Amino acid sequence: MKAVGLLKYLPITDAESLMDIELPMPQASKRDLLVKVQAVAVNPVDTKVRKPKDLIEANYKVLGWDAVGVVVAVGEQCELFKVGDAVYYAGDITRQGSNSEYQLIDERIVGLKPKTLTIEQAAALPLTTITAWEALFDRLQISVKPAENVGKSILIIGGAGGVGSIAVQLAAKVAGLTVVATASRPETTEWVKGLGATYVVNHRQDIVPQLQEINLPNVDYILCNNDTDAYFKTMATVIKPQGKICSIVETNAPVDLGLLKNKSATFVWELMYTRSMYQTHDMIAQHEILDKVTALIDNGTLKTTVNQVMRPINAANLRAAHAQLESGTTIGKIVLSSW
Repeated sequence: MKAVGLLKYLPITDAESLMDIELPMPQASKRDLLVKVQAVAVNPVDTKVRKPKDLIEANYKVLGWDAVGVVVAVGEQCELFKVGDAVYYAGDITRQGSNSEYQLIDERIVGLKPKTLTIEQAAALPLTTITAWEALFDRLQISVKPAENVGKSILIIGGAGGVGSIAVQLAAKVAGLTVVATASRPETTEWVKGLGATYVVNHRQDIVPQLQEINLPNVDYILCNNDTDAYFKTMATVIKPQGKICSIVETNAPVDLGLLKNKSATFVWELMYTRSMYQTHDMIAQHEILDKVTALIDNGTLKTTVNQVMRPINAANLRAAHAQLESGTTIGKIVLSSW
């Protein structure tokens, strides 16, 4: 089968950083589905895993953690899906990724593809949607009932990126929160407003006075999608007493949790791969999240965050997509389709 993989971890400008390859067809067993991949999305995690380092793989490593496809075989223990089902999923970082014609994936982290979306539109959603859903509703423990969130607000740092684009929608349209999103360019400002942000502030300027200007000097929740190190002091300043902060971005240095002590504020991490990486008892929650989102998409509450589509799925286009992500100017999601 066709795939795109790597042996060496190189700059994306190197032709060997991602290569067109052939791999054996995998076989489904236990709770695995064998999916014929039709479209994939590219995420910052792809570029982080691929970033240059002194390591050479003995066998080809396949990246890719967003996919849409059709189930072509099921393992003997599968209960949730059947051959022919159209599915979407974000995958498991401990296994081979979705940049291949066929992929094995545990059914407990797979959902039925939204019927109202094209394969490209659906491929933009799984990783960022699971991340945003877990961050908001599992880590920050925000209620999904708007009546319980009256008067509450959230600051979403990095509102126009992949996770931010779906988090703004979930916070505004599902939870009913007052959403303050950050963006720094006219096009990203318009993007997040169109997704449901009540206010937009510029993250390249001091956020504190900007929140004061809109009469929201303190917020109940914060979701940080960009540079935890740079924004931690700001987050500690603007979070309400007993508020909650969640970040999806690793730190380069220890954060000063002491800044949160007097407010009895919470700081929590979100990593979408935790459940699959550790095979947690509630791993099937990601299947449930994806199915809930499918319903919200199909009833018109949420919309896809795809902003660029490339064809076909090959090394050259994936290298271009990685370069675009590494530029730091991407709005929404980049999707590739067809082999």
